[in-house]
Amino acid sequence: MRRMAIAAATLVLAGGALSACGGRQDAASTDAGGAVTCEVTTNTRVGIATGNATGVYFALGNAYAEQINTAGGRLRATAAETGASVQNIQQVVAGTYAVAFSLADTAADAINGTGSFTSKQPVTALARIHTNYTQVIVRKAAGIKDVAGMKGKRVSTGSPKSGTEVIANRVLTAAGLDPAKDISAQKLDLTKTVDGMKDGSIDAFFWSGGLPTPGVTDLLTTSGDSVEFLDITKVLPDLQKINPVYEAGTIPAATYKTPADVPTVIVPNVLLVKDDLDPNVACSLTRLLFDRKSQLEQANAAAKEITLDQARKTDPVPLHRGAVEALDDLGAPQ
Repeated sequence: MRRMAIAAATLVLAGGALSACGGRQDAASTDAGGAVTCEVTTNTRVGIATGNATGVYFALGNAYAEQINTAGGRLRATAAETGASVQNIQQVVAGTYAVAFSLADTAADAINGTGSFTSKQPVTALARIHTNYTQVIVRKAAGIKDVAGMKGKRVSTGSPKSGTEVIANRVLTAAGLDPAKDISAQKLDLTKTVDGMKDGSIDAFFWSGGLPTPGVTDLLTTSGDSVEFLDITKVLPDLQKINPVYEAGTIPAATYKTPADVPTVIVPNVLLVKDDLDPNVACSLTRLLFDRKSQLEQANAAAKEITLDQARKTDPVPLHRGAVEALDDLGAPQ
């Protein structure tokens, strides 16, 4: 029922307007030039493209929409479950949504017209947000000791057109495997992936998400004795040749109550909008992100990583001019 409701809301958004107690609410207008006041003067609704229902994007996106809706202004928001980064960018460019959560490496591909994109995409950033941790988990019974050991195994590489799929394919390639031939790729969302790990129909999976990811918590809580994390940091140098945004990171043992910290590969996330979005809407969205940070933290601890110190670090994705105004007003370091 939730998916049906989301789909219905998305169709209405695509139609250009929603009616509510505040009267007609139109999609955000485009940039007409002029000074940025950060004031949204007409009833405006924005769609927020998030990710899988058991992931951090979805949790934070819904919390963000709720804070926008309770801020008392003319701006309203609806968050939707999606396949995540690649799909999100495509749909923001198409006008289906106004705001998109995205991995920074996928966003860089969009700006450069590389990877999953055949041309440069007209997107800009509101801010850098939390960090995604590449979480690779295997069933102990599958006998997988490294990424190369996934050859011939049933491996979930994430939803089609997701940032997880992008990273999974790059990690597999860096380990000497052909994702199209050497594994039995299961292109599943996180909910179906976790179900497959529990019933034994999947041997391993990739997930790129914040900490903690609810779906991963569920798996480790119910099946912790039969699964384990895989250290993939051996392939990091090859990943950095593709994009320097990839870094070494650690999943703390306390996150999922694992026996020890897990070394892994991390990548930042960014909030994206189309480059011609009304700058007053972009400014308001950016201010709300930081003004309501404490409320977002209550939805998921990953929001603690949303800081003004890191907000401008979105290269090579440029900041939207409305976001620049907001970050200047908030005192974000250059």
